[in-house]
Amino acid sequence: MHYISSGQGSAVILIHGLFGDLDNLKGLGKSLEGRHRVVRVDVPNHGLSPHWQKMDYPLLAQAVITLMDSLQLAHAHILGHSMGGKIAMATALSYPDRVTSLIAADIAPVSYQQRHDQVFSGLEGIDLSGLKSRSEALKQLLAAGLDEGTAQFLLKNLSRTDQGFNWKMNLAGLKSSYRDLIAWYNDIEAEDFLQYSKPTLFIRGGDSDYITSEHRQAIMSQFPQVQAKTIEGTGHWLHAQKPAIFNRIVSDFITKHEGK
Repeated sequence: MHYISSGQGSAVILIHGLFGDLDNLKGLGKSLEGRHRVVRVDVPNHGLSPHWQKMDYPLLAQAVITLMDSLQLAHAHILGHSMGGKIAMATALSYPDRVTSLIAADIAPVSYQQRHDQVFSGLEGIDLSGLKSRSEALKQLLAAGLDEGTAQFLLKNLSRTDQGFNWKMNLAGLKSSYRDLIAWYNDIEAEDFLQYSKPTLFIRGGDSDYITSEHRQAIMSQFPQVQAKTIEGTGHWLHAQKPAIFNRIVSDFITKHEGK
């Protein structure tokens, strides 16, 4: 996986969500790098990372461990937002000895309903070969029914070359893997059910519906050492909406559980 590393100290790995890249958590990284070695990653099929035709959480967890091995990191604190939170959870569940503590931002270890059909439709509706400008792409996404904030976020994936425009992300690979990305593989009824019993923090947006009371049992069953924080007045993009509060919560949690 492509990554950017900064700072020194105990390692913290930051993992972005669907359609994002390593810049999504750049502000958090800057707030942590004074005391930690911060590793921000591009998830496969995103940013500058390799393109995969199949993505699922066991494979993505293995990719995190492979990166840690290449960086000679025996263990790390791992934080992920949305899909990245599921990758962080999967890494902690499958490789608990490598994960010092876990932070999941506005996502639960459960299967979700499809909620990105409009996004895929809007992105696929853009004819890159005939695209003249980024503003033209924005107009097309807005015409497809996407709000401007979502459209601007998605257009961070648009790259201009001498030949024209292309997507940095692997749109086809993301679409073919989408069912696995909204699903969850760790069945609490199964004999090979996994648990992570080290310090865990779930941070949710007060206005978000990604973590609800219905998810409480699934969270506590898989992460018995869990704590939870809610940031009021934020939605799913809580780290961008109230960064100072979010960054402080993360820093305090990591400092409290350093080396445990």
